[in-house]
Amino acid sequence: MVKKLEAFIKRFYLVLIFIFLYTPIITLMVFSFNDSKSMGKWNGFTLRWYSELFQNARIMNALKYTLIIAVVASIIATIIGTLAAIGIHRMKGLPKKTLLNINYLPVLNPDIVTGISLMSLFIFLKPLLNIEFGFLTMLLAHITFNIPYVILSVLPKLKQMPANITDAALDLGATPGYAMRKIILPQIKPGIFAGLLMAFTMSIDDFVISFFTTGPGVTNLSIEIYSMARKGINPSINALSTLMFVTVLILLLIVNRKEFTSRGGKIEEI
Repeated sequence: MVKKLEAFIKRFYLVLIFIFLYTPIITLMVFSFNDSKSMGKWNGFTLRWYSELFQNARIMNALKYTLIIAVVASIIATIIGTLAAIGIHRMKGLPKKTLLNINYLPVLNPDIVTGISLMSLFIFLKPLLNIEFGFLTMLLAHITFNIPYVILSVLPKLKQMPANITDAALDLGATPGYAMRKIILPQIKPGIFAGLLMAFTMSIDDFVISFFTTGPGVTNLSIEIYSMARKGINPSINALSTLMFVTVLILLLIVNRKEFTSRGGKIEEI
């Protein structure tokens, strides 16, 4: 009886968490089909906000910069972060602890501190390297704040690797490059993929750092939505958010289906 009650409480608590998480998203999706600009009143079903979305040059321009910067920044940050994680993993003692603590600082730092510091750095470098605020500065800023998250995603997978597996491969005649490609990277691939997704999500979601490092003519969705907030959010943003959520959901289902199929239909227990 007690076990059944505990199981019921756990399930109820889990359902409650998902209700709080997904109710705002479902509300946003429902009102993306509302024929009124107000989310406080339902005027009937319509698709006009989806039509206006693709005709809104400002939103499309912001979406373009958002996706380009997110894709490029996440790929570069994943490459740098993976190599950095492998290097940190091979270190020992005080140098390793020092680098780990340095890596924690950008993660724990408030975004406004990181944004202002990067802005100050670009202002300092502007006369030296002739850097203008815009696409390049925002891209460099996104790469910079994404790297620590990639390192933190890859390090646990490196710790799970069998001890001395790399040394064994080198003793058997493998070159360092071959050992990296055939031994290390396949072992830590889930961590690399998780770091890539984390970097991509952080880049799309970022507002504060982007706001301080962008320039004229270059904006992303976060900045564009913030500028709309003073006059009222355009319902086309609800339509865009719905499309982004559905796209991510479909990609997640495809990835999970592939993993499920590769395990021969067996569900992996957590």
